[in-house]
Amino acid sequence: MPRTLHDLFGRTVSPARLGTAPLVLIDCQNDYLAGPLALAGVEAAVEAVGRLLDAARARGSKVIHVVQRGAAGGLFDLDGPGGAVIERLAPRDGEAVVVKTRPNAFSDTALLAELGDHGGEMIVAGFMTHNCVSSTVRAALDLGILPTVVADATATRDLPYAGGVVTAAALQRAELAGLADRHAVVVDVAELTRE
Repeated sequence: MPRTLHDLFGRTVSPARLGTAPLVLIDCQNDYLAGPLALAGVEAAVEAVGRLLDAARARGSKVIHVVQRGAAGGLFDLDGPGGAVIERLAPRDGEAVVVKTRPNAFSDTALLAELGDHGGEMIVAGFMTHNCVSSTVRAALDLGILPTVVADATATRDLPYAGGVVTAAALQRAELAGLADRHAVVVDVAELTRE
């Protein structure tokens, strides 16, 4: 049976705790609901992010919303409907919003400063698993942060490759397995919100 790098190096890792670790929601924007970037299973993922967000707020977690800024009139135009945060997941007064232009949410943004005294942990959910979620999680480890990725509160899409298609389901599974190998603790909403 294969073993993770965590296991091979004798590391015991546990998920971050709601109410202690900040919750970082990545690119929960309308452009992922329909059109060229529509994600597989996005409705279920949005519902899972909503349950996670509700639990985080109820337990007093710091919540940080990261949004992608695209060009005017294009994808992720923050002044257009596609760039807006999905209504169910919209920031409340007092919740930070970090605007990024690259996949890694730490790159040229205030995310690290917004995390503050994070205790070396953060909880991550959002879109897309293989791109901005993965880039941010991998960068977090370089900054001394062990992220907890909430698997069912993420989603991705089919991608073309080598003349064929890598399905969203296969890509999602592979990306989460890759992150769980060394870069993150990967759990689902039910596990993280269990009392």
